[in-house]
Amino acid sequence: MIEDLQNELKTAENCENLQPQIDAITNDLRRVQDEKALCEGEVIDKRGEKESLEKERKSVGDNIVRFDNLMNQKEDKLRQRYRDTYDAVLWLRSNRDKFKQRVCEPIMLTINMKDNKNAKYIENHISSNDLRAFVFESQEDMEVFLKEIRDNKKLRVNAVIAPKSSYADKAPSRSLNELKQYGFFSYLRELFDAPDPVMSFLCCHYHIHEVPVGTERTRERIERVIQETRLKQMYTAEEKYVVKTSFYSNKVISSNTSLKVAQFLTVTVDLEQRRHLEEQLKEINRKLQAVEAGLIALYERNKHLEHKDNELRQKKKELLERKTKKRQLEQKISSKLGSLKLMEQDTCNLEEEERKASTKIKEINVQKAKLVTELTNFVKICTSLHIQKVDLILQNTTVISEKNKLESDYMAASSQLRVTEQHFIELDESRQRLLQKCKELMKRARQVCNLGAEQTVPQEYQTQVPTIPNGHNSSPPMAFQDLPNTLDEIDALLTEERSRASCFTGLNPTVVEEYTKREEEIEQLTEELKIKKVELDKYKENISQVKERWLNPLKELVEKINEKFSNFFSSMQCAGEVDLHTENEEDYDKYGIRIRVKFRSSTQLHELTPHHQSGGERSVSTMLYLMALQELNRCPFRVVDEINQGMDPINERRVFEMVVNTACKENTSQYFFITPKLLQNLPYSEKMTVLFVYNGPHMLEPNRWNLKAFQRRRRRITFTQPSQ
Repeated sequence: MIEDLQNELKTAENCENLQPQIDAITNDLRRVQDEKALCEGEVIDKRGEKESLEKERKSVGDNIVRFDNLMNQKEDKLRQRYRDTYDAVLWLRSNRDKFKQRVCEPIMLTINMKDNKNAKYIENHISSNDLRAFVFESQEDMEVFLKEIRDNKKLRVNAVIAPKSSYADKAPSRSLNELKQYGFFSYLRELFDAPDPVMSFLCCHYHIHEVPVGTERTRERIERVIQETRLKQMYTAEEKYVVKTSFYSNKVISSNTSLKVAQFLTVTVDLEQRRHLEEQLKEINRKLQAVEAGLIALYERNKHLEHKDNELRQKKKELLERKTKKRQLEQKISSKLGSLKLMEQDTCNLEEEERKASTKIKEINVQKAKLVTELTNFVKICTSLHIQKVDLILQNTTVISEKNKLESDYMAASSQLRVTEQHFIELDESRQRLLQKCKELMKRARQVCNLGAEQTVPQEYQTQVPTIPNGHNSSPPMAFQDLPNTLDEIDALLTEERSRASCFTGLNPTVVEEYTKREEEIEQLTEELKIKKVELDKYKENISQVKERWLNPLKELVEKINEKFSNFFSSMQCAGEVDLHTENEEDYDKYGIRIRVKFRSSTQLHELTPHHQSGGERSVSTMLYLMALQELNRCPFRVVDEINQGMDPINERRVFEMVVNTACKENTSQYFFITPKLLQNLPYSEKMTVLFVYNGPHMLEPNRWNLKAFQRRRRRITFTQPSQ
């Protein structure tokens, strides 16, 4: 073994060769720990920066939420007043991908007042129908929207189209500086912000870039303002002025109305500030991402340094172990050599020692045999005693069980005895009380019956049990025979009788009369109710008969109108129908005629409204409806005023031909067709008369007309027409 240790010592390295490596690793460890400390410091800085950015992000987010809450107030007003429009807004927000171009929510939601005090001007200038209208940039998008919302979802909403060329930045015809002398401080357009399509629509249709807003000073000099500015519309502090010029006399006519209080646009949301907050939030999120990326890099670097630190510590540990291993080997060799020297000094006679040991072993074996024999005897004795012990234990257990049972019976009997004694005492006390009470009652009974102390109780008041000879009662009925026999039953009977008696105390004789009177009234009202029910059934039956007499002819009439109307539209390669519309059949005030038309094959039938169809389409529909009516309703004459205004030339020609064909039939009403213009080469009938009205501020006076010149001009036109 000593040789193995010496060989191992020879293979061990010299300690002096390991020290430089240990020193180098120690230096590397110190450098790595310095880098770790620096990295942890940067992590702390980054965490602080992250917390600061998160607080800033929360603050900005709270501000955005406040802006959104203001926007929600506007949406709540829309939901409360126009529920269908609000539902359409929710649908639009979820289905914007169905539209090719921009679609703006209702104007009242997109308009943002710069000062809510000026909201009254905008709400008084823009109609409520347009305030809740959706603004589209594409006709195709609007038809998709209306088909889904109106036709499928049956929601009543308005929609408008923004002009193709933007009017949003169109300059006013007069500079605001020219109008400030009259008290005007702004045009309507400058009072609010709105998306470009909305602003363009309002500038085009409501001319908000041309309508100035003034103050009380403007109202004080309003006549001068009207004469000098020639403005068509203007606002003062609390009034709206509309100025028109008569077409015939060129006189200026002005009207003014008081402004209504604003309801929807009073909530102001600074969209510019909100956009700034959103950009600020994006910048904060970008910085947070950069900080988090930096933290991740620092964590990775710290992890790498930690791994490197562990590796260096492990290497240093291994070198130190190798350094100490040689010293330990030297100490072990020295210790083994010392032990070897001591063992060499303590040498002895092995044969003598072996003999002594054998002798001692024999003695021990003999002694061991004796002890085994004694142990066997003791085991037998112990077994016998153990059997006796078990038998005694069983007997003891039986005796103890009997003893416990007797003790339990004794305790139960003692307890029962105490209870019985207590019950006996209570019964005795009760007997004494009852005996005393009986004596008192007997005394009171004698006093009531006027009996003396020596007199006996009469036979009829005694409670003796009668004798029953031969199984039949021979004695007469005794007093109290019908009353209960026990004290508890007597007390219960007394309580019942007292309760009955208490119910009759303090009664008013009129109560019975009132009860009888009410009972008669109930019978009378029940009879009247039966009569009223019979009358109600008769009324319902009469209403049903009247409704049938009224509704059936009405439906037939509407069906005839629909047939004529559909035929007229079919002749124009369009489609139209008329029907009787109501939401509740019993609500007769809500019955109405609904007109639905379709001018293009790619669209569905839509209800005729001021917003869905163009002006020309509405005029065509109105004219054809009147023509459908005329064949069913007789009247002396009909007047149609400028019905062709807004029609395209094709529809105007078709409608004119229909009017001529209808008006020139036999037995039809006379038509007065008033129009400022007529197309060329229209068909005329001999039954028609054309009257030209020459009038106007520049018209030649009738007394200065040259009729001969008119006739010559007419002849020239007649002669030149064939050559053309």
